[in-house]
Parts: sequence; C-alpha cells; structure tokens
Amino acid sequence: MKRFDVDENGFYGRFGGAYVPDKLRPCIEELQTAYLKIMETDGFRKDYDRLLRHYVGRPSPLYLAERLSDKYGCRIYLKRKDLNHTGAHKINNAIGQALIAQSMGKRRIIAETGAGQHGVATATVCALMGMECVVYMGRVDVERQYANVKKMEMLGAEVVAVESGGATLKDAVDAAVGAWCSDPSESYYLLGSAVGPHPYPDMVARLQSVISEEIEKQLQELEGRDYPDYLIACIGGGSNASGTVYHYLDRKETSIVLAEAGGMGLESGRSAATITLGSEGVLHGSRTLVMQDDKGVAIEPYSISAGLDYPGVGPLFAHMAEQCRSVTYPVTDDEALRAAIELTRLEGIVPALESSHALAVLGRLPFEKDDVAVLTLSGRGDKDMDTYIRYQG
Repeated sequence: MKRFDVDENGFYGRFGGAYVPDKLRPCIEELQTAYLKIMETDGFRKDYDRLLRHYVGRPSPLYLAERLSDKYGCRIYLKRKDLNHTGAHKINNAIGQALIAQSMGKRRIIAETGAGQHGVATATVCALMGMECVVYMGRVDVERQYANVKKMEMLGAEVVAVESGGATLKDAVDAAVGAWCSDPSESYYLLGSAVGPHPYPDMVARLQSVISEEIEKQLQELEGRDYPDYLIACIGGGSNASGTVYHYLDRKETSIVLAEAGGMGLESGRSAATITLGSEGVLHGSRTLVMQDDKGVAIEPYSISAGLDYPGVGPLFAHMAEQCRSVTYPVTDDEALRAAIELTRLEGIVPALESSHALAVLGRLPFEKDDVAVLTLSGRGDKDMDTYIRYQG
C-alpha cells in the first residue's frame, strides 16, 4: 500500500475512520461493502465514462495562461473545470455516486451544499436519472447563492433552508445526516466533499481522480512530461483538491500547494483556515483537523466563499499536512477578490471565489522560469457575481 492510500478501516495514517451513531452504522457498512465492488464493474465504468464524456464535456482543457505566466515568471496552466456542465468539478462526483446509489437500489437522494454547486450538480443528475432529490442548505448560503437555489428548484429538487447553528455548510451537513438517519433504507446520502465517515473520503477522491488523470495525459502532450513542478488547488473539505492531487500523492517531483480560506485574517476569529488553525478531533464521522474550542466543540467558520466555509478538512489532507506532503497558505477574502479580478483582466476568465483563493497564492511561490505549474479552476464565477459587483463598487 502506498503512503497516502486509505486502509481497510478508512484511515489515512491516524486520520479518518467512521464515527457514526448506531442508527446510521448499517447504512455506512452497506456502502463500505458495496462502493468498490460497484465501481470496479464494467457496467459502472462504461456508464461513468460515457456520461463524463458526452454529458459533462470531459476532458476539460488544460489551458496555458500566457499573460498570467508572464506576470509570475513560469508556465502556468489552468485546469478548466469551470467549463464542465453545471460549472464546477462537483458533477464528476455527483454522477458517480448517483450511479452507485442506483446500483444499491436507492430511489431518493439527500445532499448538502454550501456554495450551491454540489446541490446543482446533484439536482442535475437526479433530473437526468429520474430520482427524487432533497438538498439541505444553510439559510445564510441560501441568501448569498439565491440563483443556485432557484436552479436546483427548477431541476426538480426540494431545497431545505437550515436555520440551526450558523446556518452555513456545517449545519447543512448536520441536517442532511439527520434526514438520512430517519430514512436509511430508501435514501442515499450523496456527500459532496472528501469528508465524513469512511468510505466517503476515498469514494469522492476516486471519482474526482479523473482530474489528475487528465492532467497527466495533457501535460505529456503539451510539455513532454506528465507532471508539474507545482500543483495548486483551493481546499475546503477537499473534493476539488483530492481529485487534483490523486495521481501525484507519491510523486516527489511535484510540490502540492493548497489554499484555504483565511477569511478576515488568522487572528480575527473570522476564518476557515482549518489546516493552519485546526487541531485533531472528530467532525461529521471522521477524525481529522477541526477548528474547535478547548472542549472540542467546532468553532463557527467564516469565509466570503460559501464553498470553503467549513470547520474541518478531509482526513487525507490532515494526513498530508502531518506528513509534510503539502504546503498550505491561508488566503484572506480581500486577497481572493483581488486574484479574481486579476485573472479576469489578464485572461478573460471569471473564476469562482473558491478558485480565486488558489490564484491568490501564485505571488507567494518561488517560481523559476522553467517551472511548470498547474492550478485547478474548480468552478466559474457566475454564482459569485453579486459579490464581485459589490467589491468593485
């Protein structure tokens, strides 16, 4: 087994596992038993590959951003996941898990969402496959991602606004898990990030690994080698980042750089910089790094980006941080906003706020002129236009 593979109990080193209530344990054990068997069948692989190609529009381009490269003094490629159907990487995972749910005989899909992209992707796939869909979303995120809420409803999903706690992503996850507990036999919880109890972190990473698989092939064609010197991704829970790094985890020639939400600053008390500020704890069924108080209670996170507004991180990334396999930079709201405007002006691409956090670290890296960097644009900025308009005045 490689150093960053998950073990049979769902652990990456000492992070991971499945810490779930007794009522939910049969559901988790059913999924643990089924997911790899289903994913390894010819039928699943054929359907998954067909939908990624002809429905999602993969492979997504690896674009050499020449003006951005000139500014930062190296060759910067953008992995254009913003061009996927529904506008982000989330659709890869939603299709894969919906196919697994169908194979398990489930008819009702439950999901959570923060920025709305996972909710839209899930609602889209449920419409495609004729499945019932209920999406839980914090009231704060419902308000700041109103267009995505209406899109989910247009697709036939029921959107439930969660009022508890800080009414953001963590609370949406809590509500979705509670709903799953109340109807475990008919429902399937389609978790959107590489977090939660085993097997979700591994399953999501495997489904998103199409990203790094494409990067290898595209770099070989474009650069004559299949690896970058730097691989850069934003991280909240870790679905985007897990797919970006999957095939490079044990390749020492590639430096992995992660950008997390610094919010109003590390000392402000208004942040979601989990890898930087977190400590070991259990959150949503997984042992990982958590932003928490001295009593182990999760601290309410904050980010201008709804998709990074989460007090934990996937267990793979907690393990990577402990093993010094990645370098993580906290990025403030203002830095992310400036990076979004910069890409828009230099390349004519409006990125999602999540992706803008990754763009903001370019100026912190010690690039040399022959370096090749790949940065994943996890989504497009349509959903964030109100924020960008306010920022520009």
